[in-house]
Amino acid sequence: MTTSSASEDRRVLFVAHTGREEAREVARAFAKALSSHGIVVRLIAGEADDLGLEADGEIVEIAPEDDPSAGCELVLVIGGDGTILRAAELTHPTGTPVLGVNLGHVGFLAEAEYDDLESTIDAVVHRRYTTEDRLTLDVTVHRDGEVAYRTFALNEASVEKAARQRMLEVVVEVDGRPLSRWGCDGVVCATPTGSTAYNFSAGGPVVWPGVEALLMVPISAHALFARPLVVAPTSVLAVEVLAQTEGAGVLWCDGRRAVDLPPGARIEVRRGAVPVRLVRLHEAPFTDRLVAKFGLPVEGWRGSTERRRRLDQESTGDTDA
Repeated sequence: MTTSSASEDRRVLFVAHTGREEAREVARAFAKALSSHGIVVRLIAGEADDLGLEADGEIVEIAPEDDPSAGCELVLVIGGDGTILRAAELTHPTGTPVLGVNLGHVGFLAEAEYDDLESTIDAVVHRRYTTEDRLTLDVTVHRDGEVAYRTFALNEASVEKAARQRMLEVVVEVDGRPLSRWGCDGVVCATPTGSTAYNFSAGGPVVWPGVEALLMVPISAHALFARPLVVAPTSVLAVEVLAQTEGAGVLWCDGRRAVDLPPGARIEVRRGAVPVRLVRLHEAPFTDRLVAKFGLPVEGWRGSTERRRRLDQESTGDTDA
């Protein structure tokens, strides 16, 4: 963790869910606060108008289309997990750290809440934050033996049936060996970061972010063996849409990028070459994040005496007791 004062050369890219008035208000407040400290706020074309902020080139500037985060020390995201995933897509090639301010429902990827404006601004201005690399997925689609599409995913790559009335017939593979054939609604290949997203809804396990692994979870599979799988981060997962299947499929990556999958298509998923870097303002354990985000009941927990004493001190700010 480093500490530094603001300088005129510092830039922060803003990515906001400008379709919501609440998000626009919070984004404007953050932009004005950062600007008052001499930090240039960079906005994606179109969002400056939505936010009512005039680009003057010194305090607010418009991001270049080819590389929006070039020269920025971080990306400040105002919105929910969907907006954070959009920011990760924009900044993935450069590895610019992403700081999420939650305005959504759960906001697992977000580090701050919208009412933490002052403390969040202070952390950015004085660089009182750390960064954490999150494992990603590199996804390749093959058609007729040729590479037809490449992309990445932070949460998951899901192969799904295209038509509601038809089942998808697939064969899944791990490390070049066939594992099983499923008639299903789809297959989710996820990262530990995405384990609390679609993977969780599909019945997959929650995996701590510090664990390096790849997950594969069938969706409503008609098969005797259709259990969630956790494999090594060096493994390669593959899903083949059977050539004789009656229905086509679709590949979704992070719920944002889609490509059609005709019968015979093959999807390969491996550990991404480039991670996504998330900004962390706190060092709270992932267990605490689970409890807070899902509202898990923990009443009656006793724990160790020393642990309870430390938690009491943290909650009151009395660290000298």
